[in-house]
This record gives sequence, C-alpha cells and structure tokens, in this order.
Amino acid sequence: MSLLVFVFSYLLGAVPFGLVLTRTAGLGDIRKIGSGNIGATNVLRTGRKDLALATLILDSGKGAIAVLLVGIATIARQDREVLMAIAAGAAFLGHCFPVYLGFKGGKGVATFLGTTLALGFTVGLIACGIWLATAALSRISSLSALVAAAITPFLFLVNGQWAFFGAALFMSALIFFRHRANIERIMAGTEPRIGQGKKADSGSTDGAWTASISATATPPEDDAEAQDDGMNPPKRD
Repeated sequence: MSLLVFVFSYLLGAVPFGLVLTRTAGLGDIRKIGSGNIGATNVLRTGRKDLALATLILDSGKGAIAVLLVGIATIARQDREVLMAIAAGAAFLGHCFPVYLGFKGGKGVATFLGTTLALGFTVGLIACGIWLATAALSRISSLSALVAAAITPFLFLVNGQWAFFGAALFMSALIFFRHRANIERIMAGTEPRIGQGKKADSGSTDGAWTASISATATPPEDDAEAQDDGMNPPKRD
C-alpha cells in the first residue's frame, strides 16, 4: 500500500502545470522564457496573469489533492496518517524532481504549502501567514519561504502528529537544500528584495504586472527561483 501511495502521489506531483498551460495556450516552452522556471512567476512573464494564477493554484493543489485522496481512501486504516505523510512527501518530490522533465523541477515551496494545508488546515494557514508576514517585513521572498518551511514541521510536532512532522521536516530540509544559493546571498546581504527591478521595467508592460504581483505577495517558490538566475522579466514592446 505504501508503494502504491508513493507512486501515485509522485506522478501527480510531477505534473508540470506551468509548462502544460503555456504550451496549451500557444506560448511555447516556458523553460525558454525568463528564468526558465516552470512555475507561476515565470509564467507571469508571458503576460498571462490568468495562467500564472492557475499555475500557482495547480502547483499547490496537486500536493493537497494527493494527500486528501489518500486520506479518503485509507480512512478506515490505522496507518492512515503515515500514508498521508508518504503522499505529501512523494508529491513534493515529484514537483522537485519530475520524471516527465528529466527530474529537473522547482524548489517546492508552493507544493509544500499545499500539502501542509491538506495534512492540517490550521497548520497550513499558519504557515501561509508566516510566509506573508515575513515577506511583508523583509521583502525577501526566499527568506519568507525558508522561515515558513523551518517553523511548519514543529507545528505538527506540537499537535503530536509525528508522521506529519516527519513529512514536513523532510520537505523543509529539501527546501533549504534547494535554496542554498539564496541562503548564501541572504547571509551576504545581496539577496534581491520583492519588487526590485521595477524601475528598470517601468516602461514596459512586464514592469506593470511584475509590480502588481509583488504588491499582492509574489508566489513564494517561483520568485525565489527567478532570483537564483538573477533575471528580470524580459521587456516587451
């Protein structure tokens, strides 16, 4: 049963919704645009806010759906929480290392938040609140994601949910690992802040929607990944 849960959740988590949506919309390969990332912020660089929002929702939702479906299917089992924890970790791994894209995926923050909401809705809301509060105070998206990832596992521990704690701790550790370059820049004081580069883009269409997404809390995962590449949205005529 554990293997079945893992395979199902991994394959669901591995679906690259950003790439699927942009190709379906006739926008080409999102991996050849902007930072090359398949997440919501890079999708936003196509000028399609609707697709960017859909990508964010789906990247979060695929993790939540994996956990919820496993929870429903195993409601009568004593090992239900363990299987739900496996589903969360597997969906997260799928997003970070998708088999469909040669195991080259995202950093997993959006999927982490989605799985957390499914494992424990209150804990998930607190995690989202921590991210938003840190983003508002620091204006550093990657730092916000790291703080939320660091605290969330212990919220499950306080509730005595050991299986969920283990899953969240695993995902948190991998988020930190995949944010190594961001952490180095944070320590050096050179990590870009949310909204940086708006002046350079102020004369372009992209500058307007970059400012818009910054003002409404830039999607955590993708902003951090775009910063990794040190790239601003391409200018458009």
